[in-house]
Amino acid sequence: MSVTEIVPNVSERHVSRAASVPFDAAKQADALTEAFTLIGAAVRFDRNTEIFGEAEPAEYFYQVVSGAVRMYKLLSDGRRQIGAFHLPGDVFGLEAGQTHRFGAEAIATSVIRVARRSAIIALAARDHDLANELWTRTADRLQLAQDHMLLLGRKNAEERVASFLLQMADRAAAERTLDLPMSRQDIADYLGLTIETVSRTLTQLEGKAAIELPSSRRVRLCNRAALQRLNA
Repeated sequence: MSVTEIVPNVSERHVSRAASVPFDAAKQADALTEAFTLIGAAVRFDRNTEIFGEAEPAEYFYQVVSGAVRMYKLLSDGRRQIGAFHLPGDVFGLEAGQTHRFGAEAIATSVIRVARRSAIIALAARDHDLANELWTRTADRLQLAQDHMLLLGRKNAEERVASFLLQMADRAAAERTLDLPMSRQDIADYLGLTIETVSRTLTQLEGKAAIELPSSRRVRLCNRAALQRLNA
């Protein structure tokens, strides 16, 4: 099956530009990444392009090579709730059922490796390391989902934003300066806040010298201890 059949509406030009894109060498170690490299197809998605829709058949697993992805659900009143962000190296689409509970879109121009779910599971049945990696990735996603539930249910706006910044810094291995791929509207929809509240809270944290904001997407973490106290 061709890559354009795997992901409809992706042109051959997108495929040819993405197919030779390698993973960073540091991300080659785990068995799941090796499986994606072996049997997956690299596909380029432009900014805001849908990767899969909510309730569509979950026939494939996905891994981010470059760029970033948002998982979202549209509520009955038209609002959008973002459930997760995926960064390079992350695997998504690991559904328990046969359909996707959330949709997925590229936040920026992204390269995604796509592999048949049945092929990965068949390999995992014969490869202990791959099976263990699948379990580990699924458990990690569950922990992030639980943390997100706690954040939405029990934390105020300042605590939510501080928690988000620390989580993104840890995931991006950013010691001090964090370049966010997502917009403030994305952040607001992830944190269950309005964009005005997110912007105001970032300004408040800057006023307390916890962060600096060189630009709308760049955040410098000046006082991690202060942010961690809010995240406690």
